[in-house]
Amino acid sequence: MDTKYLTKASLIAGIYLVLILIQIPMGNLAFGPIQLRIAEGLTLLPLVETAAIPGLFVGCLVANFLLTPYSAFGLIDILGGSLVTLIAAYLTSKMSNRILGALPPILLNGFIVSTWVSYFTNIPYWYTVLGITSGEAASVVIFGTLILSVYKKATSHIEKQ
Repeated sequence: MDTKYLTKASLIAGIYLVLILIQIPMGNLAFGPIQLRIAEGLTLLPLVETAAIPGLFVGCLVANFLLTPYSAFGLIDILGGSLVTLIAAYLTSKMSNRILGALPPILLNGFIVSTWVSYFTNIPYWYTVLGITSGEAASVVIFGTLILSVYKKATSHIEKQ
C-alpha cells in the first residue's frame, strides 16, 4: 500500500467519524431500530475509490466503539456492524453502477444489523428491517449521490492539474 492510498482511507475514516459525531446532538438516529446515518452516504465511494473499503470499515469501527454509550448493542454492534460495512463496501466496489452499488449497504445493514437490534430492543425483526433499510436507503440515495458527485468533481479537478 502506498502513502496516497493510506491517506485517502484515513480521510474517509475520519469523515465517517465526524459525520456520526455531528449527528449525535441532533437526536440518536445513528443507532437503534430506525437508523439514518448521514455517514452511510459514504458507502457509494467504493464504486470509484478502493481506499474507501478500509476507510469505511475503520470509520465505522471507531464510531461504533467511541459511541457505545449511545448504543445498547455493545460488542456485537462494534464488530458486527463494522464487518457488515466492510463486506458491503467490498461488494459495492464490484458493482457496475450507482444503483447496483447502493444495494449491498442497504440490504446487508437492513437484514443483518436488524438481527441484533431486534433482539436487544424486543422490536419484531421485520419492523427493524423496515426501519434500518429505509434509513440506509435514504442515506445512500440522498447523501451518497451528493457525496459521490462532489468526490468525482474534486478528483477530476485534481487530475486536470
